[in-house]
Parts: sequence; C-alpha cells; structure tokens
Amino acid sequence: MGLSRNEFNVLVALLGESAHTQRDLADKTGLSLGLVNKTYRALSDRSLADGFRVTSDGLAALAPYKVDNAVIMAAGLSTRFAPLSYERPKGVLKVRGEVLIERQIRQLQAAGIADITVVVGYMKEAFFYLEDLLGVKIRVNEEYAARNNNSTLMLVREQLGNTYVCSSDDYFTQNVFEPYVYEAYYSGTYFAGPTDEYCMGTGTNGRIVNVTVGGSDSYGMLGHVYFDRSFSRRFVEILEQEYDRPETAQKLWEDIYVDHLKDLSMVLRPYEPGVIYEFDSLADLKEFDHDFLQNVDSEILDNICRTLDCTRDDVEGIVPIKEGLTNLSFRFTVGSTPYVYRHPGAGTEEIINRRSEAYSQSVAKRLGIDDTFIYQDPDKGWKISRFVDGCEPFDYHDQGQVAHAMELIRRLHASGESSEWTFAIYEEAQGLVRMLGQRRYPSFPDFEKLKGRAERLSACVRADGVAACLCHNDFYGPNFLVRGDEMYLIDWEYSAMSDYASDLGTFICCSDYDRAEADQAIARYFGREPTAQEYRHCLAYVGLSAYYWFVWALYKESKGDPVGEWLYLWYRATKEYSTAALELYSQMAHVS
Repeated sequence: MGLSRNEFNVLVALLGESAHTQRDLADKTGLSLGLVNKTYRALSDRSLADGFRVTSDGLAALAPYKVDNAVIMAAGLSTRFAPLSYERPKGVLKVRGEVLIERQIRQLQAAGIADITVVVGYMKEAFFYLEDLLGVKIRVNEEYAARNNNSTLMLVREQLGNTYVCSSDDYFTQNVFEPYVYEAYYSGTYFAGPTDEYCMGTGTNGRIVNVTVGGSDSYGMLGHVYFDRSFSRRFVEILEQEYDRPETAQKLWEDIYVDHLKDLSMVLRPYEPGVIYEFDSLADLKEFDHDFLQNVDSEILDNICRTLDCTRDDVEGIVPIKEGLTNLSFRFTVGSTPYVYRHPGAGTEEIINRRSEAYSQSVAKRLGIDDTFIYQDPDKGWKISRFVDGCEPFDYHDQGQVAHAMELIRRLHASGESSEWTFAIYEEAQGLVRMLGQRRYPSFPDFEKLKGRAERLSACVRADGVAACLCHNDFYGPNFLVRGDEMYLIDWEYSAMSDYASDLGTFICCSDYDRAEADQAIARYFGREPTAQEYRHCLAYVGLSAYYWFVWALYKESKGDPVGEWLYLWYRATKEYSTAALELYSQMAHVS
C-alpha cells in the first residue's frame, strides 16, 4: 500500500528527528494542525511511525520514493553565452567564488545522492576532472552538435528511475535537492508580466496540463526536474519510439514531454524568486554576480580590451551571430561603436592558414575591398572588425550588385599584390579527401567518379598556363556586406595565390544560377565576352570549386558539423559543370 501525499510529507519530516510534537510537524510540512493529527494517527495505526520517529516499516514504506541518482546535462554549446562559451563550457564558470557544476554536485551529495552522472559533449575535456575530484561518472554524448538535449537522455535512458535531471549551469541559492521525493515534478518560478520561458498550466493536485512557449503572469520552467520511476519508464518508451524521426533531432526533451502530456504525469514544484537562477546570457550573469566580468579568465575579453584600448566594463551588448559555416562570431559595442569578434571554429586549424588570411586581410584593407577590418592575430586566428549595420543579403540576381562584386575581385586580381602562400584548389580538396579517408568517409557510389573528373579538370586547367594572382577563394554571397551603394568583401580565410578563375568558380557554384546566368556572370567579370579558351577555363573552375566545397562539406559533416543544403548544391554543381567543361576541352583538342 502506497503513501498518501500527506503521509509521505509527515514521514519525511520525522526523518530529521527534529519534530517532537504535532505542532513541529505542522511547521515543517505546512499542513494544518488538525490534518497533521489525523495523518500521524493513521501512520501510527499502520506502525509506520512511533514516538515521533519513523519505524523500520516506515522506512520500508518510504523506500519506493527514495531518489536513486542524478543526471547533469552538460553537453550543449551554450551559444547564447558568447563569448565565454567559445573558451569553456558554461557549467565550469566560477560564479560568486564557486564553479557552477561543482556547487550543484556538492548540493546533490549533501542531500544523500551519491550516484551522479555528468553527460558531456562540447569541450568535454573541461569536465573530466570532476570524476576524481567529486566522484561522479562521466558519459560522452557524441551527438551533441547534431541533436538537442533529447540525445543526452537517450544516452542515459537505462539509468532513469527516481532521477534528478539537472542542467550544469543552474545556480541554486539554497539546496533544492532531497533524498526522498513523492512524485515527478518540474521546478518553476513565477514570472509577473510577459516571459519567453516555457509556461506551465496546472490542474488537480498541481499536475501540469498545458505548456506554452512564452506567456504572462505564470510559472515558467526554471531549474531542475525530477523523474519518478513511472514517469521514467513511460518517457523512455516514447523517446525510443520517436528518437529516429527527423523532426525529433532538434527537440528539447521538454518538447517531447509536452507532446505527450496526457501520458506523462508530472506536477509543478513552485519556488520563490531568488532560489533558482539560469544564466542565458553574459548580461544575466553580470547582474547576479557584479564582479564576475572582472574576475573571469577570458582571453577573448583580453584581446578586445588590448586591441580597442578599453576595459572589460566597456564591452557591452554582446549578441552571438549565427551566420557563417566555419567560425563562431559575436557582435558587441564599445562606447557607441559596434564591432564583430570572430573566433576560429573547432578543427579549422586543419584547413585554414591563419597567417595567409591575416596577410590578405591587410591587403584588402589597403585596397578598400574590406574597410571593416581592424585586426587579426596571425597565429591564433581571432579577428576584430567593424560591424556594419543595416546590411541586406547579397542578391545574385541584382545586376548592379553582381557588377560591384566583380569590380572588387578584379581590383584584387589586378593589384599585383603577391603572397608567399598558395591555394591550389584541387590539391586542397585532395588533402580533405585524405582526412576523410582516415574517418572512413565518404562511401557513396559515385564519389570516385566525381574525384576522377576533378583530377582530369585539374590537369586541363594547369595546361592552360594561367599565372597565379592573389585570390579570395571564398567569393560567395554571405561574404559580401551590402548596404546601399556600399559593398565589402569579408572573410579571407582561404585567400592566397591562386588562379583568378577560382573566385569565379566559387561565386557561380554557390549561386542558384542556370548555365545562361553563369555565362552572364563570367562575361561580367571580363567586361566583355570571354574567348573560348577563357570560357572553358572558367567553366572548369566552377566544377573544380564545386568539388572542393563539396568535399569540404563532407569533411564538416564527418566532424558533426552539418552544412545543410549546401552539400547537395555543391554535389549537383560538381557533376554538371565538370561534365560540361570536360566536353569543351575535348572538343577544342579535336579541333586543334
């Protein structure tokens, strides 16, 4: 026979052996004196309590409610917490003198919960020390970059029972954990006025009956969660059924719960404001810990202050920028001037020559091609630029914009500037292929055919004997800043000495052009109709560029960093343009 909620609360109050009267029990449980009297008598009649102590039978009755373990989710990227999340996971930041996740682990242990699993992913090595320091278990979530936090619970699904599910970056001003819990709950804090949090509506006995994303004057999901065995069993069944569906990958586990509210019983556990804190941004943390920004170890903040001759307090308005396929960037202001800080993405050191990039950036600044550039570290690759507000996306079908883009790249090609570094696009692609081979990737049927065509094209363009010039080599729409009549060409990561047609090839293979539009773009570059030799050369580089970027995309995918529809776009362009260019080279060879 199970315990009623009141019986459970009274027995738990008796465990501390600090309740010696029914009034003490009323104070500890929040129940009325009359209800305490009735409940205690029922417990005595069942031999579960005697002399204001829990009997052995009472302990047995509490056993189903004893917490088994805790899972702390620490795998996520925390992108909203830029720039500090670029340097370390949010859970290992020190707040008010304590490391966030260490504080939470110690609170769990103080509540008698010894079995604690920390699930890591992003910068996982930053958490490994916890195993020896605090005796926790570490599990690695290899899917953290491709999936939301449902992948963490899938990884530890066999451990879910009477389980606390926590986030590594929560801060509790008091210990919210208990050794015995009556039923599954989600902690919540009341938000007066509008909020963007997930808001909970409740029914009988506090059961959560509806959840909305955003709301007003309601309890928001904030902090830790408790799964009881019944909830865990049913949730795992649902998770296993839905996990492999494409639409599940980006769902929070809470979204899956909300989809099945009728099948998953969970109550709201309300907490007073000031007990639970979640820091979604650096501004939130600065408000909570006024000395945090001065004390935190951050090379990024030091770089900004040294370059712009400012203090950390001057750095404000930090907003992550999601654009870009390679790096992590954020916008910030110093005084009234907006800037962008570019932080090199993980693994880019394998494919990016930062010294070459820094040199080309200085050339682009001098030529007026990229007037936004301020400074780049040639060894570490971080960069600070002016932020240009009010920009519009580059339009491949706006002939004025296309003409302006071609004028910028011709200015670079004709500048006479030279570099000690080279970027041979086919050879660079083969370097990526070798790295992919080490990962046994790719394995689809026509990859060798694509590779063979690219090899033949490379031989053809080399035979054309075109002199190398300084090129951008990443000359496509997202790398143009367009504001009115202004246009800047940014992001010079792949820049080096190369064939001029490498830039044209990238420009076209990253567009949605058909062949007629591609021909127009080539003519726009020359300012005239190209010769037959020039035309086939440029068309060959569309195929070669598409091949390089396709292989680059496979490399990114192999590292768990998907590039979306670009992969297919470059695959199609590789096939179409390499075939067309090889036919032209074959025809002209027969004519000659």
